[in-house]
Order: sequence, then structure tokens, then C-alpha cells
Amino acid sequence: MNVATLRRLGRLVFELAVFLAIYRLGCALALWLDWPIPGGVIGLALLLAAFATGVLKPAALQLGAGLLLAEMLLFFIPALMSLLDYGALVRNEGWRIMLVIAISTLTVMLVTAMTVELVCRWRMNREV
Repeated sequence: MNVATLRRLGRLVFELAVFLAIYRLGCALALWLDWPIPGGVIGLALLLAAFATGVLKPAALQLGAGLLLAEMLLFFIPALMSLLDYGALVRNEGWRIMLVIAISTLTVMLVTAMTVELVCRWRMNREV
């Protein structure tokens, strides 16, 4: 391995460690504050706050985030494998399940689009 590869690997490990630390901090806060919100969601809020305040730049975590996004399918395989155990349920109630998935996906997409639009307008008004 050359020096550039080692540096890239070191940066990747560091960025993944930052993500893990933020996640663990979110879990600790959820436990300490006895909130019903999952630690991962609190960790995402902490990451957003770090980005918004400028404490952390998104580009600083780009390599680690890219790896996690590229391997995201691995996080969903266990859920897909459980469908094999509940084949009868999917055959009988599959259309309802698909309807709920479609509606929830559409809702998330619409809320995300509206949020992005509002934030863009707010930033444009702030810059004027």
C-alpha cells in the first residue's frame, strides 16, 4: 500500500469513528434524558446541529458517508429475509402492506421536498 491509500483509509476510519461517536452520544442522551426518541434520531439531530452551526463541515465526513450510503442495502437485507418467514401474511395482506409503504414513501418525499423548499426560501430571504 502506498502513502495515499493509507491516508485515505485512515481518513475513512476516522470519519466512521465520528459517525459512531455521534450515534453513541445520541443513544447516551436518549438513555440519560429518558426520552422515547431513538438514539439514532437524536444523533442525526446532533449531526444536523453540528452542520448548521459550522462546527462540522459536511465535506469533512464525505468519504465515510459515501461508504455508508453505498452499503445501505446490507442494513435492509435482514428485514427482507424476514419476509420469507411470513410468506402467507404477504400473500394475504400484501396489497395493504404495499399501500402503506407507497403512502408513507410519498409522504416522506413530499415533506422532504417542502422542507427543502422552505429552507431554500428562508436562506434566500436571509441573504437579501
